[in-house]
Amino acid sequence: MSEFTGKTIFITGAAKGQGYAVAKAFAKEGANIIAFDLGETIPYPAYNRSSNEDLEKLKDEVEALGAKIVIYAGDVRKADDLKEAVDRGIKEFGTIDILFSNAGIAAYGYSWELTEEQWNDVIDINLNGGWLTSKYVIPHMIEQKSGVIIYNSSIAGLRGMNRMAHYAASKHGLIGLTRSQAIELAPYGIRVISLCPTGVNTPMNDGLAELEGTTVEEIATRSAGNLLPVPWIEPEDVVEAVKYLASDKAKYMTGSQFVLDAGLLTR
Repeated sequence: MSEFTGKTIFITGAAKGQGYAVAKAFAKEGANIIAFDLGETIPYPAYNRSSNEDLEKLKDEVEALGAKIVIYAGDVRKADDLKEAVDRGIKEFGTIDILFSNAGIAAYGYSWELTEEQWNDVIDINLNGGWLTSKYVIPHMIEQKSGVIIYNSSIAGLRGMNRMAHYAASKHGLIGLTRSQAIELAPYGIRVISLCPTGVNTPMNDGLAELEGTTVEEIATRSAGNLLPVPWIEPEDVVEAVKYLASDKAKYMTGSQFVLDAGLLTR
């Protein structure tokens, strides 16, 4: 029996990419899933394509594995959506043991050419959305005196990124949030960690390529430039990191950054 059997994981950005892969993997481990995603296209960036159909597909696939799932189409920028999703999950499963705060967007643009709306959209979804999600999950973890919060930051949270200042700022912010919440929540037995992957092979790369009028290979080279000879890592690599960080094997890790960078930061 997996140590995640009967545990509940709340995942934002669950309908696509890394969130989807983590949901499926934890379902195979016997965990209960609370899957949260926007379920609609937003104006910026134009490639965003998550849909209610994606959430329904995930629900069908998780249930086919014999696991339980609650899906919620909502916006991480809206407190009411997150509160209702958390309340539904607690009503269904009783606890939330793991939070994988994964919802995020990325786009290119020189910092001085970004509009206020573009800057705010990235900060609101990537950073404020992470904080707002945790705001409603943490009280339940405090009550049960246990829990693991994993923020999906990025290598961009540890270095600058050309033409992605809003993205890098948001990911740096998640690391500051991680460190601060780790201090606040340690007395309750709750761990908080930032996951910092290099570029990951998800539909976001296709979207960025479309916006730039280039190829996904060029996007990988431009965004990453890994030391190891790979253009990016796979969602399954992120899955293994999340499983490790959420497990008892990482029971003394908190306030830290788990770097999964294919050597990028060594350059």
